[in-house]
Amino acid sequence: MFWLDVGAGRPLVLLHGGFVDHGMWHAQIAEFAGSHRVIAPDARGHGRSANATEPYRLTDDLAALLRRLRTGPAVLVGVSMGASVAVETALEHPGLVSALVITGAGTGEPYFTDPWTVQRLTTWHAAMAAGDLEASVEGFMAFVAGPYRTLDECDPEVVSRLRRMARRTMAKHTAGETDLLVPVAGTWERVAKIEVPVLAVNGALDSPDHIGMAERVASAVADGRTITVDRAAHYPNMECPDVYHEILMDFLRSAL
Repeated sequence: MFWLDVGAGRPLVLLHGGFVDHGMWHAQIAEFAGSHRVIAPDARGHGRSANATEPYRLTDDLAALLRRLRTGPAVLVGVSMGASVAVETALEHPGLVSALVITGAGTGEPYFTDPWTVQRLTTWHAAMAAGDLEASVEGFMAFVAGPYRTLDECDPEVVSRLRRMARRTMAKHTAGETDLLVPVAGTWERVAKIEVPVLAVNGALDSPDHIGMAERVASAVADGRTITVDRAAHYPNMECPDVYHEILMDFLRSAL
């Protein structure tokens, strides 16, 4: 597994979304490395980390890394897939977690009912099943804009960076390859047992399903709160980094 480990202080672990990599946290790494030990891994099969060759769970990969780095309890900050890994790690390896910040997801057992989201997922997954790399990338990019905008209305630099990351990771995989990811079971039934503070930070322009899953986790725990970032969809940390930094810093001060 590839990871960045920079700075010193309380550990802050940044977990990227599916099909991208640690590069989506570029602004946060620069912002927080002066006050925290910032760890930003590439999940297995993403970015600079190798593809899986045996069954695995993303939460176990993360736990093994944190134990190897001797971080002690860390604040886990995740977007999309990274948010689900953060939540599952709080369930499966609670001694490694001091707080959670999640965006655009709840657990690794997602559910989708919103028509826009279901349609986009169907189109995207069909492209991946057909082995059409470019169509797969563009299917993924629909979630960058969200259901209320087009990509032309988004920051072109953010769009370009996410498209490059998605293409790099998708190019590592082939249609029909064996999926070795082992899901964590019974997550939604257990989220109320999470004892650490949880902050859900959602983009106002994200899909209702993605927002709803993150808010469901925050509302289920004893110490949960929710904040919405205007003018952002699935990646508020990239679209509105200054706002995101202020929210995260306030949470770190109050929760810890």
